[in-house]
Formats: sequence, structure tokens, C-alpha cells
Amino acid sequence: MTSYQKNISYTPEKKIHLIQSDAEALEIAEQLALQFKENAILRDAERILPFAEIEAYSQSGLWAITVPKEFGGADVSSDTVAQIIALMSGVDGSIGQIPQNHFYALEVLRNTGTVQQKQKLYAEVLQGARLGNALAEFKTQNATQKHTVLRKTDYGFEITGEKFYCTGSLFAHRIPTLVKDQDNREYLAFIPRHSSGVELTDDWSGFGQKTTGSGSVKLNQVKVSAEDIIPFDTAFSQPTLVGPFAQMMHAAIETGIARAAFEETLIRIRQARPWIDSNLDTAAGDPLTKFELGRLIADVRASEVLLKQAARSIEAAKPQPTVENIAKASLDIAKVRAHSTETALKVSSKLIELAGSRGSQSEDGLDRFWRNARVHTLHDASRWKYYFIANYEVNAVLPPRRGTL
Repeated sequence: MTSYQKNISYTPEKKIHLIQSDAEALEIAEQLALQFKENAILRDAERILPFAEIEAYSQSGLWAITVPKEFGGADVSSDTVAQIIALMSGVDGSIGQIPQNHFYALEVLRNTGTVQQKQKLYAEVLQGARLGNALAEFKTQNATQKHTVLRKTDYGFEITGEKFYCTGSLFAHRIPTLVKDQDNREYLAFIPRHSSGVELTDDWSGFGQKTTGSGSVKLNQVKVSAEDIIPFDTAFSQPTLVGPFAQMMHAAIETGIARAAFEETLIRIRQARPWIDSNLDTAAGDPLTKFELGRLIADVRASEVLLKQAARSIEAAKPQPTVENIAKASLDIAKVRAHSTETALKVSSKLIELAGSRGSQSEDGLDRFWRNARVHTLHDASRWKYYFIANYEVNAVLPPRRGTL
């Protein structure tokens, strides 16, 4: 456990690559994924935080792809965002998750920020700035309670509190922080990470997603200007895509891990059992192994199709969000998130089983897929997603608007 003071900065004069289209974003992502794959097993084994990789990731322009066109960004489709996160997650689950809160904060900004706030913060992102998060707290009885307070002062505002599971903050230039004011209104404050009173601690010790940098953030009378504070509660009191978009990215992480684990399964089986490609009718064939593979193929493909369907629902609602189309997007997201949770766990476990005794060798790193899936799927319970899906189908009750749907 260490207090983190690494100098993370960006130079506004330094131009990063400006992506122009969905196709270009996907092409760049594929190139970077190959690069990030090279030392993925080592980073996981020795818990080497991917500072160089995240710098390359953001400098490629991929962290700016959701900036609206009117503010200079590519504003790529939700499907493209999902594909990129799934691709990165298959290579390295931690790298796949690190930008999730960055894109989440940008989506909140899109919905609740003023034009002036959007101009300022989007411009920083287009220049290479990365956003972390300080949302969750561990000293409250449930996730809805918050002790981190926003207090008005003579010079502006001041924030005091303590957050945990702050994924991406160790790599961030700003740390969007969830706060409540004296009237119990919720806001998101985009705090510069080197502000006086901000303390980052590298105390994340999960056995999976080991290098997400999900440590703690303490805020001791941190000064923040009004222009860096945007409403948060209105992102859910009115119909917006903040919740569905956030959950789509989580589903993409799990779907990407599942796809990569399945592809690794094929490689290991072919190495150990050359007959896997033989005809089922041949004496050398193993129908039981092929049966298991067939089930995995169906599950992975189902998660991918559900993810694409959910991304399309988000795109359909984007031009004019309504109670109805946001509910549809939330339910479609709930379906893929529930399915991807089970698929990622099953496929990553089957990888070790079907690889045989070689699958247990730590130097091969096959266990990282299951460990990453197991930890990430704890993010929020899939059983509630099944509940809301059924409640709508049986009773026509629309799901609540919140960050977990």
C-alpha cells in the first residue's frame, strides 16, 4: 500500500492524433491491442501498472472518440466503443476497464454540463487528458449513501471525503468525484489530480483486474471552482443514456474476456489434441470435447449479439431520449450484462479445464482470464438485472434509471 504521487501531466500544446471515423478508431484499436498483448501476462503476474500502455492508448486519440462532433470529436457509435473495449479487455482485462470511467464521466458531461463546461473539458480530452473516478465509498451502509461533501466557501467550493475503488485515477489528469451539497443534491466535480489536499493510495489488492489502479482517493479540503462542477443527480432523474452506456461498457469488458478465453481454449486444445479438427465420425474424434466447445461457441456468440443489440438500442435513443426508449436500452443492456457475466465465468473456467494439466501452469497465465472475469463480474449483481427484465415482461414495470442499469 503506497501513497501515489507519480507526475501525471499532459501538455495542451501537444497535439494527439484526432480520430475522424469509426473505421479509423477500430483500426487503431486493433494495432494497439497487438502491442498491449506482448507483456500482458508479465504485467498481471508482477502487478506492473500499465502507465506506458495507457499513455499510448490515450495519445492514439481513442480516449476522445466519444466527444461530440460539435466540440471537435468523432462521436463514434456505441457499437464501436463496445468493440474497442471488448478487444482491449480480451488482451488485458485491466486495460480494458481503465478507460470505462473516463467515458462514463464524458457521458455525464454530455447530459448535464453547460456549453462552457463542455467546451473546456472536451478540449482537454482532445488534447490528451484522461479522467479517472472517485465515486464509491466504503464507510456507508449502502451504495446510495455518500459522505463526501461539497461546501461553498468565500473562494468557491471545497470538498472533503474519502473514496475507494477509484479505477483509473492513478493514470488520470482529472478525477471526477461524486459529492453531495448541504441540500443533498449530487454533483460530479472534475478535480485536477495534483490539487492540494488530494491523496491517491495504491491499495487495490484484488486477485483479478490487478492493474486497474483501483486504489483509494482522500480529499482534504480540496478547492474546486464552480466551472468544474456539474449536476449528477439529474442524469438519472430525467431519461438519459448515462446508465445504459455505463453498463454497456461493463458488458463489453466481460464479452471481450469471454471471447479471448475461448480463442485461447482453441489454441490449447489444438496443441494438446490434434484431432480436434477431425470429423466427428472418425474414431480419433472426441465428441465430448467438441460438445463443450460447441456450448462455449454458442454462449460467446450470444453475448456478442446481445451486446450489439444493446448498443443499437443506445444509438436509437440518443437523438431524442424518452422514458420508453431509455427503458428499452436499459433492458437490452441488462440482458447482455447478465448473459456476459455467466459467459465470461464459464468460458474462462472451461479454458483451464479443457487445457488439461497444462492449464494450471502459472507461467502460461491462463488463470488470468478467470480471475479477471470473477473480479469484474462482482461490480454489480446480475441477479437484479434478471429481476428487472422479468418484472417488465410480467408486470410491464419499467426499470429504474440508475448507473447499474
